Amino acid sequence: MKGKKQNKKKVITTIGGGTGQFVVLSGLKEFRKKFNFSLKAIVSMADDGGSTGRLRDELGVLPPGDIRQCLVALSESSLTMRKLFNWRFKKGNLAGHSLGNLFLSALEKMTGSLEKAIEEISLIFRIQGEVIPVTLEKIDLVAELNNSEIIYGQHNINTSKKIRKVGIKKLCLSHPAKANPKAVEAIKKADLIVIGPGNLYCSLIPNFLVKGIVESLRESQAKKILVVNLMNKIGHTDGFFVDDYLKIIERYTFPKMIDIVLYNRKKPSPLLLEKYKKEGKPPKFRKVKGVSAKFYGFNLLSKQIYQKDPGDRLYRSFIRHDPKKLAKAILKFL
Repeated sequence: MKGKKQNKKKVITTIGGGTGQFVVLSGLKEFRKKFNFSLKAIVSMADDGGSTGRLRDELGVLPPGDIRQCLVALSESSLTMRKLFNWRFKKGNLAGHSLGNLFLSALEKMTGSLEKAIEEISLIFRIQGEVIPVTLEKIDLVAELNNSEIIYGQHNINTSKKIRKVGIKKLCLSHPAKANPKAVEAIKKADLIVIGPGNLYCSLIPNFLVKGIVESLRESQAKKILVVNLMNKIGHTDGFFVDDYLKIIERYTFPKMIDIVLYNRKKPSPLLLEKYKKEGKPPKFRKVKGVSAKFYGFNLLSKQIYQKDPGDRLYRSFIRHDPKKLAKAILKFL
C-alpha cells in the first residue's frame, strides 16, 4: 500500500532589513512545521550606521547588522546563545559593537566572503531557513532631495533633518549593483513574498535598487504581501496613510505588484503615543480607488515595550509588531 502523498513544502521569502524583518522571521519560524514551509530572508546591504558602519569603514566588510538580526531570528540555539549573539559591549574601544557583528565580520575576513560566513554561522546556531544578502557588492544609499541636494549614506539619510523640510525626490545606489543569484532564486521559488515592515526609505527601498530584484519580482507568480509600519517616521513619512506606503513601494518596483496590504488597526495606548509623539504618528487607513491590492487590518500591536540596549548607539522604535500576531495574519494568505 502506497503511503499518503505529502504536500510540497512551500517557500516564504521575506524582503527587508533591520528590526522589522527580525520580527517577521521570529513569528513565522514558530509555524514552519505546522504549515509546512521554509523561510528565505533577503536582506538589505545598504546599512552603514552604528556598529555596522564602523566595521564597514575599518575592516572593509559587508554590513553585518541586519544579517545578524535575521540569523538570531531563525536560530534554534538556546536563548542564552541568541542573546549572546546580540549582546553589545558598553565600554572601551568595542563600545556599541554587538558580538554577532564582530563574529560575522571576523568570519567574512577569514573565509573570504560574507556568504561563507553566513553558511558557517548557520551550522553553529542551527538556523532554520536561509539568510541571503540582496547583493554581494559594496553599496551606499544616495538620496536626491527636492531642492537637488544630495545626501550620501543610509545613516545620514535616516537621521537627516533636511528631508522633513524639503522631501526626497528619489533614491538610488552609489553605483549599479547586481543581485545576489541566491536572492533571485529565492524570489523565483517563493509561494509567498513578504515585504516589510521596516524603515521605508532606508531598509526596504534599497533592496529594489539592486539590479535583478525588480525583474525577478515581475516574473514571480508568488502572492506578494506588504506589511505597513506601525508608525510614520518624521521627516520621511509624515502624515502617510496606509495606502501611501503601497504607492512608494510600487513607485520603485512596478504598478500592481502588491496583492495584499496588511496594516495594524489597534491604536497604541495614549501613554505610548505620548512618548512617541516626537517621532511620528500611526498611519491611518482610508479607502482608495484604482488600487488592485486588497487591504486587511488586524490587531498586530505587541503589548511589550522595547527596552533600549544601553550599548546601542542608534535610535530604535519601541512600538513594535507582535511576532505571533503578524505571522498568523501573513499565514492566512499562504
